[in-house]
Amino acid sequence: MSAPVMWLLLFLAVVLALLVAVLTHTRFTPRKIAVIGMMAALSFVAYEFFRIPNVLGTGSSFHLGNTFTSLTALLLDGVSGGLAGAIGLALADVVAGDPGYAVTTFILKFIIGLSCGWCAKNVFKLHQLDPKTTPRGKYLLAVAGSAFSGLLLNVFTDPFLGYFRNRYIFGQTVELASIATKIASGVTLVNSMLSCICVVILYLALRPALERSKLL
Repeated sequence: MSAPVMWLLLFLAVVLALLVAVLTHTRFTPRKIAVIGMMAALSFVAYEFFRIPNVLGTGSSFHLGNTFTSLTALLLDGVSGGLAGAIGLALADVVAGDPGYAVTTFILKFIIGLSCGWCAKNVFKLHQLDPKTTPRGKYLLAVAGSAFSGLLLNVFTDPFLGYFRNRYIFGQTVELASIATKIASGVTLVNSMLSCICVVILYLALRPALERSKLL
C-alpha cells in the first residue's frame, strides 16, 4: 500500500477518534488538555527510549508505552486516555518512518483508553471510591481491574488488527503474517501485565497529588 494511502488512513483514524469525543460529550478544559499532552509525551518517551524493538523480526516491541494510556483513562476519562496513548505512540511510529504502524497504533491505543475509562466509571466506580475510607484490598482491586480491562482487550485486538495490517498494508504472505501474529500475542501479553503493574503504582501515587493540585 502506498504511503499517501497510509497517511489518509491515519487521518481518518484521527477524525474517527474526534467524532467519538463529540458523541460522548467529552469536555476538554485547558488543564485536561495539558494532562493529555504530558501523558502523550510520556508515552512517546517510554516507547522510544525504553523498549526492546523488533522482537524476532516481527516489528513487535517490549515496551511500557501503554502504561500512560491506561493511567490517563483512570485519572481523567476514556477518551482522554485514548487520545494520550494514540497521539504519543502513533507519533513514535511516524518519527520512526512507519505510518503503516501508526494507523493501527492510533486505533489500538484509543481502544485501550476507552475500555479502561468505561470500566473504571461503570464497573469499578473508581472515581467514587475514597482511598482514605475504602478498604485497601477493594481499592487495589478496582484500580488493577480498571487498568487491566483495556490492556487485556489489547492482547486480542493488537494481534487481530496487526494481522490485517501485515497482510493488506504491508503485503505479507498469509504464513508470515500468521507467525508475526502469534509472536505479537505473546509480546502484547507481557507488555500488558507489566504496564498494569506500573499503572497501579503510578495511580496510587499520582491521584492524591493531582487532586491536591486541583488537576483532576
